[in-house]
Amino acid sequence: MFKDPKLIFAILTVAFVWGTTFLGIRIAVETIPPWFVAGIRQFLAAVLVAIILISTKELKWIGWKNFRIQIILSILMLIIANGMTTVAEENLSSSLASLISATSPLFIFIFSIFFNLEKFSFRGIIGVTLGFSGILLIFKDGLEDLLNLEYRMGVIFMFFAILGWAMGSIYSKKINHKSQNISLNLFYQFSFAGIVQIIFGFFFSNEINVEAWSLKSVIATVYLAVFGSLIAFYAFHYALKKISPTQISLLSYVNTIIAIFLGWLILDEKISAAFITATLLIICGVFITNYKPGMFRKR
Repeated sequence: MFKDPKLIFAILTVAFVWGTTFLGIRIAVETIPPWFVAGIRQFLAAVLVAIILISTKELKWIGWKNFRIQIILSILMLIIANGMTTVAEENLSSSLASLISATSPLFIFIFSIFFNLEKFSFRGIIGVTLGFSGILLIFKDGLEDLLNLEYRMGVIFMFFAILGWAMGSIYSKKINHKSQNISLNLFYQFSFAGIVQIIFGFFFSNEINVEAWSLKSVIATVYLAVFGSLIAFYAFHYALKKISPTQISLLSYVNTIIAIFLGWLILDEKISAAFITATLLIICGVFITNYKPGMFRKR
């Protein structure tokens, strides 16, 4: 890993930027319907990628086989994972959304074993379980809130989101697609997701009043497009070609720590003693699951 500065930068980018997106989503959905937030985010990202591709004369048709691959990835990782997360944060705090999202390594680890992408190891099971225990330690204080329908639906949407993300990560690694033009692939993914999610916005939004959209929410949506989608997704797909889905998914624990800290700092979300204990459990879980000699060695 340390001999590949591009991989290091990609991993740090994914860890930090996606840690901030939970805060960005929460601010964006304060006044903008969630499917519009998700759709505008992806569509704006598609426009930015298109500008880059046109300037480099690389915008072209990718063929039906590759197009089908990008549509599947778009459905799993953008429409389901990102879209459901955005919808969930209408009723969940950014901290709680990030906590639920942090369970994705558990699903990815199990799916990776099932699809022969990872070998079964007790160290992996212990590490992921330990990290997941840290998540549960924080989450247990809000279990009584599940009696609230909107809260419960938010939690359900988040679990659909992490399942979509896990399956998208596994599918991406399983097909081992050799295309070198990540920008071109992302253009098709963002374009398809943006169009579908905006259509969902018209169908599923209770009220569409653009005049009520605050400047703060608009800025948050633009941030999500430029950093949360364009830059972070490019870094994620680059890293996924170098390391396993389980390894990169464990960054969700780092994302969680960043998201909770920003929620406390900016949105005044409460951090308890359980959070400190859980943080230690999460860090230990990440270390146990992730560490093995040469695991980040360039392939």
